[in-house]
Amino acid sequence: MNAAPGSLVLIEPYAHRVGGHHQRTLAALATARPDSFVIAPGGLSEDVGPLVQSGSRVAVGPAGPAAKILLAVARAAARVSAAGQQIFASRRWPLAVRRSPHQVTLLARCLTEAACLRTARRLAPRASAVVILSANEALHGVAALLGGTPHLRFIHEAVTTEDRLVRWLGRLARRGEKRVIALYPTTAVRDQVAPAFPRLLGEVRAFAVDDGRPLTDAERDGARTAFTIPADAKAVCVVGGWWPYKDIPAIDAALARLTTPLHVLVCGTPLDDAVLTRWHQLPKVRLHTVPGPVGDQVLRLVYAAADAALVARKPGVGKESGLVMDAARLGVPLIVSAHDSELTARLIGEPWARLFPADDPDALAKTLDGLTTDAPARPGPSARGVLDMHSAAEQAAFLADTYTRLTKECR
Repeated sequence: MNAAPGSLVLIEPYAHRVGGHHQRTLAALATARPDSFVIAPGGLSEDVGPLVQSGSRVAVGPAGPAAKILLAVARAAARVSAAGQQIFASRRWPLAVRRSPHQVTLLARCLTEAACLRTARRLAPRASAVVILSANEALHGVAALLGGTPHLRFIHEAVTTEDRLVRWLGRLARRGEKRVIALYPTTAVRDQVAPAFPRLLGEVRAFAVDDGRPLTDAERDGARTAFTIPADAKAVCVVGGWWPYKDIPAIDAALARLTTPLHVLVCGTPLDDAVLTRWHQLPKVRLHTVPGPVGDQVLRLVYAAADAALVARKPGVGKESGLVMDAARLGVPLIVSAHDSELTARLIGEPWARLFPADDPDALAKTLDGLTTDAPARPGPSARGVLDMHSAAEQAAFLADTYTRLTKECR
């Protein structure tokens, strides 16, 4: 199952999960480059599988003894981490003890990456680029040395920082960082990660790509019918799991202060059933719930039914928002909190975006009420440029050019 010379090697540890920012980009890149070689150590979800397998070669298992050993150890470490997180979940344990399972997770992810890189080295020795699409936020040099091949890695956020043991392992493998270029989706992520790795080459590059499939009028009409939303009613969608960095309390408070009727479509996992019950009882809210995870076709249906996508994050969150990128690529107007100064600067004055101060439910309520008289326009093709989002073909070419530069510097 060797890849053809010049193949784009795409490593996605989360390809087995249904519907998401990372899986959608994987599918778009693989579709744009049918000669791609996809390495998915956890397998492929039903949502991603048909798109990727339409032309690309796929490896869901390790190739070669080194890769098999590395992946076996990685999975054992992941089991240890999961058990440790349950055992040490209570706050009665010291912070260092509570953090220790997450340090093991960093190691497990690193070993998984190394196994995938070893597989790429064996099956695609003449690749045009080797890219980890969802990379570990630590142990970059260790992954490069154990994997035995230079690579690019998208670092989306820093959830867990390195403690003493992991930091020590990183220092031992520091020379491996010369074989890596880190790609940061936003300046804020770069500013968060780069100071801890001063020798690691890196640059800012948006991760999400435009797959050239905006919503059609037929999809919009069909979606409104499917959710029984009248043509003259206003609707917003709240997409994605309710993670700690999302400001669901602000949305909760704003919906309670509405003065005009509004349909609210909620899609994702995890969700808070108690909050949903409260929204269902609000006099001005008509709630439509689509529990996740969902595939791309269902997600398109949710976006198509909405007059705007609502994105509320807590102040200071600066990682790339797949929801903001979705709005631009699909042609859905956007209501977004001013949580990230860089994103806010890009969106100010855009007719397809409405901004409200982060953590300000009064301002959000006024914005939502204003949809009846001041609805934002649909974003056109220029919206992708506002967010520095590239087409899948352009992204593939960038990855190949950057990888060529890296391999020349490694000689």
